[in-house]
Amino acid sequence: MTTWDSRPAFLAGLIGAGIQASRTPALHEREGAEQGLRLIYRLIDLDTLGVGAEALPELLTAAERMGFAGLNITYPCKQAVIPLLHELSPDARALGAVNTVVLRDGRRIGHNTDCSGFAEGFRRGLPGVARARVVQLGAGGAGAAVAHALLAEGIGLLSLVDLDAARVAALAADLNARFGAGRAEACADLPAAVAAADGLVNCTPVGMAKLPGMPLPAALLRPALWVAEIVYFPLETELLRAARALGCRTLDGGGMAVFQAVGAFRHITGVSPDAERMLRHFAEMSAA
Repeated sequence: MTTWDSRPAFLAGLIGAGIQASRTPALHEREGAEQGLRLIYRLIDLDTLGVGAEALPELLTAAERMGFAGLNITYPCKQAVIPLLHELSPDARALGAVNTVVLRDGRRIGHNTDCSGFAEGFRRGLPGVARARVVQLGAGGAGAAVAHALLAEGIGLLSLVDLDAARVAALAADLNARFGAGRAEACADLPAAVAAADGLVNCTPVGMAKLPGMPLPAALLRPALWVAEIVYFPLETELLRAARALGCRTLDGGGMAVFQAVGAFRHITGVSPDAERMLRHFAEMSAA
């Protein structure tokens, strides 16, 4: 006799471009099983579908009709998704970026767990580092979250670098309004800023498996500089490899990947996950 599986069931997914290598589905599904849930997590890859961020309205509607409980949102959709939502959490509103959308009772509620995710990884991975001046590369959706986390963690001056001058200026203005005048600036001279910095954080996609390379000239690195990365596939990017070769203290993107997933899992399922177990699972996947 077959018995009906009465465990709570959740359908979730990730919308983004070039996400086939993402470890997020495995993280969520394993933790769901450990929590006694039936959780299925699907990739909704814009590259595979042959569409861009303009397809977001259609994809969100389809997810609602198919009974998704929630979606994670990644590049290039973290800011484009905001006008399509009914409500934003305080963090998502302050950051102007969303990485988790809860679909409930006909409403779309946007959250951001990137900020808390990076902060927790930073505290664990780079304790005691100098924090007077930091250079951050990238001012997009993930970059906004990391910038807020860095200033909240006590960085004195954050110099922001981005190819989009309007975007980086807007982020610097938002940060100064929230944290105080003079805490953030749009960087005009990268070599000078890095030379004066205690740390460097890469929030660009450069270094990903699909976009290999260095986000800045390796000659700008020096042993006294600590270097953090948000890319986690590969876990050791060219930037981290070059920094470690010089003896720099480094932080890979694994911590942020796990801790943002911890927050997203809680929002989507209403269940508090075991963060240490998710860290061990991520380490197992990375070692495989």
